[in-house]
Amino acid sequence: MTLEPLLSSFVPIWALTAVGYLVGRTGLLGEQAEAVLGRFVFHVAMPAALFTMLAGAPLGSFANPSVPAFAAGTLVASLLGWAAARWLFDRRPADRAISAMAAGYVNSANLGIPVAVQVLGDASFIGPVLLFQVLLVTPVILTALDLGTGGGGAGAGPGRRLSRLLGMPLRNPVILASALGAGCSALGWQLPTALAHSCSLLGGAGVPTALITLGLSLHGRPATTGSSRRAEVGVVVLTKNLIQPLVALAVGGLLELSDRQLLAVVLCSALPTAQNVFVFAREYGLSTVLPRNAVLCSTLLSMVTLSVVDWTLTP
Repeated sequence: MTLEPLLSSFVPIWALTAVGYLVGRTGLLGEQAEAVLGRFVFHVAMPAALFTMLAGAPLGSFANPSVPAFAAGTLVASLLGWAAARWLFDRRPADRAISAMAAGYVNSANLGIPVAVQVLGDASFIGPVLLFQVLLVTPVILTALDLGTGGGGAGAGPGRRLSRLLGMPLRNPVILASALGAGCSALGWQLPTALAHSCSLLGGAGVPTALITLGLSLHGRPATTGSSRRAEVGVVVLTKNLIQPLVALAVGGLLELSDRQLLAVVLCSALPTAQNVFVFAREYGLSTVLPRNAVLCSTLLSMVTLSVVDWTLTP
């Protein structure tokens, strides 16, 4: 992979984050801009994007033999992120879930697609990665966040915890939209063209708005909900950018994947932390410092790690 195509994939992330920082610095949108835009992404744009993507995705792509290798890397990285937050940095349960997600949840959409096209020639493996993260990883993370921050916490009885868990799909727009999209895909249902186009337009606002919100959080005051240590950010970023792709490489080798399949798995595993982590932390009132810095630092480091993956594994 030459440097120019790689930079073209990363520039929009830096540019939109910089725009958000400038908007925050000038006070153009007022003091509540970060909160309002964060809620818009979580409750409106992200559900629309997930519904549109899943409704048009064949669920049979889960049968891809490369998915177990990617899943293994995600699982190991997420568990290491959780363990570091628990035993090294003594974080509370909800913050451990954010640490786990920051260490193992890749930016598969707005970075994964252009990078895969540049390296592999197509983005066919991104579909199974998106499905795996949206249908399996995201509900687990959101369940942990819900139980760790709401009425399902330590003071709630077993009955209340169970009722909150069963009712989460109806309360959480991300899980609800994902379930509806997967259901439409399984049943072969399609929205009318005009309505589907409206959902697509609305969902298209999710990534740029999330990056603007990320930039807003960089200006002025530190995150009001807590702080993060540099060592914690370093552990998460190294886990995300180095350990996750190495685990995927090892498992892919054991599964005897083809050279192309192995390259796709390791390349996707080496993608940086997705901005969704910041959005979730913001929505649940948790410290946004760790996810914010993890997104920025892992994105910067991934320019090196993705180039190394391409150089070493491309036949």
